[in-house]
This record gives sequence, C-alpha cells and structure tokens, in this order.
Amino acid sequence: MLDNLETPRSFAARLGSFVERRQIPEEFVLVGTALAVGLATGIGAVVFRYLISGIGWIGYDWIPRVTANWGLTYIVLVPAVGGLLVGLLVYFFAPEAKGHGVPEVMEAVAIRGGRIRPVVAVVKSLASSICIGSGGSVGREGPIVQIGSAIGSTIGQWLKVSEDRLGSLVACGAAGGIAATFNAPIAGVVFALEIILGGRFGIRYFSSVVVSAVSASVVGRIAFGDAPAFSIPFEYGIRSLWEFLFYAVLGVLAAIVGTIFVRTLYGAEDLFDRWNTPPEWLKPAIGGVLLGVLALTYPLVTPVNWTRTPQVFNVGYEVIESALASELTFVVLAALVVLKLIATSLTLGSGGSGGVFAPALFMGAMLGGAFEMGASRFFPDLLAPAGAYALVGMAAVFAACAHAPISAVLILFELTGDYRIILPLMLTVVIATLLSQRMLGGESIYTLKLTRRGVRLHRGRDVNLLRGVRVHEVMAGTIETVPSTMEISELSESFVRTHRRGLLVLDDDGQLWGIVTVGDLDRALDDELPRSTTVGEIGTTWPLLKVAYPRETIDDALVRMGTHGVGRLPVVDQHNPQRLLGLIRREDIMRAYDIALTRRAEIENRAERIGLAHDDSAGFIEVLLTPDDAAVDKTVLTLAEGLPKDCVLVSINRNERVIIPHGNTLLRIGDRITAFVSHQDTEEFCRSMRGRKANNIRRQRRPQSAPR
Repeated sequence: MLDNLETPRSFAARLGSFVERRQIPEEFVLVGTALAVGLATGIGAVVFRYLISGIGWIGYDWIPRVTANWGLTYIVLVPAVGGLLVGLLVYFFAPEAKGHGVPEVMEAVAIRGGRIRPVVAVVKSLASSICIGSGGSVGREGPIVQIGSAIGSTIGQWLKVSEDRLGSLVACGAAGGIAATFNAPIAGVVFALEIILGGRFGIRYFSSVVVSAVSASVVGRIAFGDAPAFSIPFEYGIRSLWEFLFYAVLGVLAAIVGTIFVRTLYGAEDLFDRWNTPPEWLKPAIGGVLLGVLALTYPLVTPVNWTRTPQVFNVGYEVIESALASELTFVVLAALVVLKLIATSLTLGSGGSGGVFAPALFMGAMLGGAFEMGASRFFPDLLAPAGAYALVGMAAVFAACAHAPISAVLILFELTGDYRIILPLMLTVVIATLLSQRMLGGESIYTLKLTRRGVRLHRGRDVNLLRGVRVHEVMAGTIETVPSTMEISELSESFVRTHRRGLLVLDDDGQLWGIVTVGDLDRALDDELPRSTTVGEIGTTWPLLKVAYPRETIDDALVRMGTHGVGRLPVVDQHNPQRLLGLIRREDIMRAYDIALTRRAEIENRAERIGLAHDDSAGFIEVLLTPDDAAVDKTVLTLAEGLPKDCVLVSINRNERVIIPHGNTLLRIGDRITAFVSHQDTEEFCRSMRGRKANNIRRQRRPQSAPR
C-alpha cells in the first residue's frame, strides 16, 4: 500500500506534465501556482506564530513557575537554552537559517535562480520561533519571508519552472509571509517587489505576487482576525504647519539611528566571527547569556523596569503600543533606543535567527516619542502628542535601515490603519532614506550582508559578477572618429553616415582630443559660423575622468558611467590617456553580464558533474600561492592527478583579474586560487598545492557562496 503513495515531488512532476500536455494557458498556471504558494505560506505563517506563542509560554510562564525558588535565573537561563537549540539547528541542518533571512532570499533570487533548499523552511521555522519565544531581540518578518520564499522555491522546483518564474514564486512566498503575519497584503506586495525582486514592478511579477499576498492574508485573517497589528488610541494629525520642520529633524535623527544600528549589528557579527574559541553552534547560547545579563542589569542603571519579561526581549510590540499611546517617559524612551540596539546586536551577532524589521520599528517608536517629548519642552503648543512622532519614527528608522521608503510608508499604514499622518510620514521617511544611503555608502541592512560576502546587488542583479570581466573583453575596437581639423560641412555628412549623435575627435597626432555632438553642429549652424569652421572649434575636450582602461573591470566602468551620467566611455591606454583603444557602451555592459553569467554557470556545472553542489560537507577554500609552493609554474592538467577526486578549481584571481582555469592554465606566484572541495579532502588539496601541509588557507562558508 505504501508503494502506491506519491511523494510531493512525483505528484508535482505529474502535474507539470499534465499542464504541458493539456496546454493550459500561461495565465492560469501563473495564478494557480501563486495561489498555491500563498495558501501554503499563510498556513506556514500561522504555524510559525503558534510556535512562537508556545515556546514563549514554556519560557516565561511554565519555567518561572518551576524555578520559582531560583528567583530571576530564568531571565538568563531561557535565552541561553534557546540560543543553544538555535545554534545546533542552524549549524547541523541549515546554516542559511542563521541571521535575519531576507539577504539569503535576495541572494537566491539574484545569483541562484531562486533555488532555496526545502529544509530551510522547516529549520528556519523552528530556529526563529525558538529564538523569539526564548527572548531573542528579533522580529518575525525576516523568518516568515525566508520561510515563505523557501516554500515558493520548493513548489517551483517540483514543477520544474523556469528561473524567471522560480524567482517570481520566491517573491510570492515573501509577499505572502508579510501579508499573513502582519495582516498587510499591500505592504507584502510592495516589500516583495521593492526588496526581494530589486524594484521589478512588471505586470507579470505584480499579478502573481498580489494573488499570493491576498490568499495568504485570507488565511492569516481566518486565524488571527482582521485587526491591524497596532492599535492607535488617539487620532493623530498635524497641529501646526511648523511641525513639518520637526518631522524633517526626526528624519535626520532616524537616519543616524538606523546607520548606527546597521554598523553595530555587523560589528557584533564580526566580533563573534573572529572569536574562534567556542564552536559555532555554542555562540548563540553565549549571546543568550549576555542578553539575559543585559536584562538583569539595565534596571539598576536606568528607570526602565520590567515584571515578567524584559522590554528588550522578543518583538516588543506591547512596548511599541505604549509608546504610541504616549505612556512612557522621555528617559525611558531614550534608554530603550540604546538597549534595543544592543540587545538585537547580541542576538543576531552571536548567530541567532530572526528579523530586523521589528527591532527597527521598536527603536523608531522610542526615538520618535523621545524626540517629541524633548522638543515639546521648548515648543509646547506646536507639536502633536508623542505617539504621532513615535508612529512616524517607526517607519523612518526602518526606511533608514532597509532603504525601502515605499514599503516603509505602506507597512506603517497597514499596521496601524491610520491615514491621517501620511504627509509627515512620507517626508520623514524620504529624508531618513536619502541620508542613510549616503552614510552607509548606498548599502542597506540587507544588501550590506551580501556585499560583505562579495555579492553586490543592483536592481536585483549581482553586479559583482561584472568584476570578473575586463573592459578589453567586451569593448568595441572599431569606432567612428573624426579629426579635429575636419570642417563642419564634412561633419554633417559624418553624422548622417554613422547614424551617431556624438563622435570622438582625434587631434593631428591621432590622439584622443574630445567629442563633438549633433548639438554642437546645430549651434554652429544657428550662429551662422563659416562652413570652414573646424571640429576643434566647436567640440569639447574629453575630461580624463570619463575614460575607461582595458585592464579594469566592467564593474568599475559601470560605476564611472553612472557617476558622470554618460552612456559610453572611451577606452584609453593607462600609460597614455590620449591613446584611444576602443569604446565601452551600455550594450557592451549587458554583453559583459552575459559573459559573467556564462562563466558562473560553467563553475556551477563543474560542481554539479562531480556531485558537490548539494553536499553540505563541501565548501569553498582559497589558497594564495607563494614562491615555495609546488603548484607554481605548473599547469592545471599537470596538477590534476594529485588533486582529490571531489574537487573543483573554481577560479584564479591574478592581479585583480579573474581567470576560469582550464587544463593548460599555468599557475603563478601570487595567484589566489578558489576551489570547491569536500571538508575531509581539504588537507589533501593543500598538500597538492603546497607540496606540504599548509595552514594559511581561508575557508568560506558554503551556504553563502556555494553554487546551486
């Protein structure tokens, strides 16, 4: 009987085959898969929230009664035990579940075609519910986004859909998670499109994401009702037009707090990563101990007191509602901004699992309330109640961290159901976003995590792929130029012949002089200049800052094009900037991206062929060749016999140039070799490269870097 039961994968395969045979319209498939992802994600969100409630009851109701004779020991014990369980789950089953989850989803969409391992949904649910329920200072949104995305990815992989469609299903899961958890379907849609898909608002993406968000929201409302996440006790509005100045100042403060939060969070992560004494799985427990100690000590130095559960534990929505109701004092609000920042950094920096959305809202509410109370002492008749500023501060700090102003405005609107303060909300959010982008160098709390791994996303694409392609590989070597001595009567014919609106100009020695455009010619004709006027008299000399060099990466050229607002760059000799070698244009950038994707696919296919792609016991390592190493001056083919069986030479970084190794590639001193190898074969690989046992290698974490 058991032999007749179908697995979900085989059922999905039969379903996909049925759809293909029946030639069901694509629109029905689009809606059907989005609906399935939304319903599954909604159910997952309900289970996730009940898990958090159950673990919270065990940690802060049952355990305090059992350990009543131990006093407040449970405040340290519960987070420590929770951290230990989280560490074991993450380390041994799904390292991708570590942290706040959204960057992993963005990375999966950008560079892995939307592929997420199915086990991530289960492990993330357990790890995050334990972390939050045991007191971890994190939120629910990051985990449910990753859970929903993993569900969408799993369904898409079972149905064998295209990578573009798979990425769309991942976004459907993210939108459904936000919608079901916070009863915010509109915000879920915008969050998925703005953050997960990098701003791709096309009708195909929008339609499927909306279907998923609505269906997940219906499931959430059946389980939790139709009330907004926060209840607003008063009607907040604008008391005076002067308030817009105060909201602008609040936007500046929110940008500062958001930037400090991002820097502190990743600083704590670096600190724990560099701490090699305890094993990785034990670090979240240490973070839990430190969190408990913080909770026990801060009432001794601040007026912030707690009864059963410290204010900085869990998601903290009850404390946020107190701030919205203007029930907290200035000192308490200001203290909680700092305490929540420290608590969240300890939880996530040590390896906990949970989101950063709720902590950002928490700090924003405390900041906004404290700002109003401080300003109202000097301007008592101008400002609205502190709750209004707390409400706006929530969105502003989140926007400063995530650089998602549209999501921030809509999320706060749906979480509160209050439209009356939308104008100052939008102003404050935009100011906070713009300033924090400047302070963080264009990175958000999500993208910075990926950038630190070597993945740079722009509109959902991994632009760091372009660091592996050089300008000389894609530049146009044959370009149309005109001499500076050409008369404008001939120039007109050149524009007609080449169909260009601008032509590079060379001087008498054939060196790059500048550029002349159709606009320059039109102005010369309008001014009735003589037909013998030369190009050198109407053209513009080319600034040396707006050039590219053949050996630099396409990524560098792309940044320079964006900085100067130009669509093309002359390629010149680095030692002689007047010597024109070619031209790099926007279409060349796109061709470079295709080349980079092809190279990455080649690397991934190598790993697939030897069965390492889905092997959790394998990972990336880097070896820097020194003059004494045995691999120097040998070809890859020569070394192949001594390499482990389960090993792939991925790339060679030589003088900032990325080389895909082949059999005749000669290894040189200073080459930084990246290999994908089983953990048990690491020593053998090092011996083959060094000719001896070597310790100066760097192992990268597989979940962040491994091929699909």
